[in-house]
Amino acid sequence: MTTATRKRNPADEGGAVFDRELDDRPQELRWRKWMGRIEAVLFASTSPVGCDELARVVGQGASVELLIEDIQAELRGRPYELAQVAGGWMFRTRPQFADAIKAAADLGEQSLAFTEMEMGVLCAIAYHQPIDRAGLADIFGKEVSRDLLARLRHKDLIASGPRSPRPGAPHTFVTTETFLVTFDLQSLRDLPELELSKP
Repeated sequence: MTTATRKRNPADEGGAVFDRELDDRPQELRWRKWMGRIEAVLFASTSPVGCDELARVVGQGASVELLIEDIQAELRGRPYELAQVAGGWMFRTRPQFADAIKAAADLGEQSLAFTEMEMGVLCAIAYHQPIDRAGLADIFGKEVSRDLLARLRHKDLIASGPRSPRPGAPHTFVTTETFLVTFDLQSLRDLPELELSKP
């Protein structure tokens, strides 16, 4: 087995190979090719892609972080950017172009408009997860309807969490990766600090 063959990974059962290392190219051309591969993977993905996955398309000595920095530098001034969200990377349109996109593009059923109560419940779940319906009732001073929770679940913003230690072990609710992506958060640690009102 040659060195070049050892550095290639089988792309499929048909015997095709994927040359990660690109040893036959000068360093500058290798770097540009790796940048292109990362961009292609991110462009094709509908969800954030982690560094481990991106490392599969570049050589072993290549730094995914440095490649991403170079891509971000090239995108300065463009209407889209490479953003780190939900533990990975994805292309996002810059916020200042939102009105233009809404005016020209058919976005279909992507509306994420929330009622005040939906947003309140979503925030309560985000800050107090895992939390059950009784915990939400304690926060709001009234029962939170199953329909409201079903709407948030339908939008894939919340999911079932571990069973609560309360009697009867009720289901709890937690936020999802879609929640992080929707609100441009890398992790829950990026939630704004809660400002508790003083009595």
